[in-house]
Amino acid sequence: MPAPLVTDPLLVADWRRRVAEAYAEVRRIAADDPAGAHAVWVQRRDELFADHPASPLDAATRASFAGLDVAPYDASFRFEVEVRPGTRQRLDVSTGTDGVVTFERVASVELPGLGSLALWALQGYGGGLFLPVRDALAGRPGGTFGGGRYLLDTIKGADLGTTRGLLVVDLNFAYNPTCAYEPAWACPLATRANTLTAEVPVGERVWPTRSWDDEPHAAAASDEAPRDVPHGHAPPDRKPPKADRKPDRTKKPHKQR
Repeated sequence: MPAPLVTDPLLVADWRRRVAEAYAEVRRIAADDPAGAHAVWVQRRDELFADHPASPLDAATRASFAGLDVAPYDASFRFEVEVRPGTRQRLDVSTGTDGVVTFERVASVELPGLGSLALWALQGYGGGLFLPVRDALAGRPGGTFGGGRYLLDTIKGADLGTTRGLLVVDLNFAYNPTCAYEPAWACPLATRANTLTAEVPVGERVWPTRSWDDEPHAAAASDEAPRDVPHGHAPPDRKPPKADRKPDRTKKPHKQR
């Protein structure tokens, strides 16, 4: 039974506040101990998913929740990279829940040995940077979510910060969008500009029954920009995943969180 969408703005605000607080703690600890910061991140996400009223998990799932499935920390997937300005590209995303949301491609980042990713800016009130990623394990059993994961979504507090003027892109902190747990949510997904041909075996793994594992390509994989899936419905070339849970980690609120 799907979890009811949380519409109480105070609950959603509290969810985002707690996410922002967790990432602030992560940035502080990661300055000296990235692996320790990752352990804290895992714990905070598990607490949110298990206990917060805005969790994307339904009551029955939360009752047996043992944590999200997150791979052990691997320092080789942490990068401090230069943000390279590039040709600007506008993308209007129809979310179904939040109307049309506009993203603008403002730069790119190069991850040595893996490839490049487009960095997007959310246009409109609040702004924020958005960095999704899809890798070669996407959609595979035991791999990563078929629609890709998020690395940065600063308007919602997911921000790993900078070091010496370089952007921190730590793939160990890649996490599933809310629609990976509950199909009623709307989620912008990674497409060609944010797809790596390499495998990224770190970060949060696919939610057990929401794998899209029979669909080989991410939503709108031929596009240059992320596309939204209204209310979690997948585009024509793939079917929406299902919800379930796993060992020790996060939560989520209503709409396009």
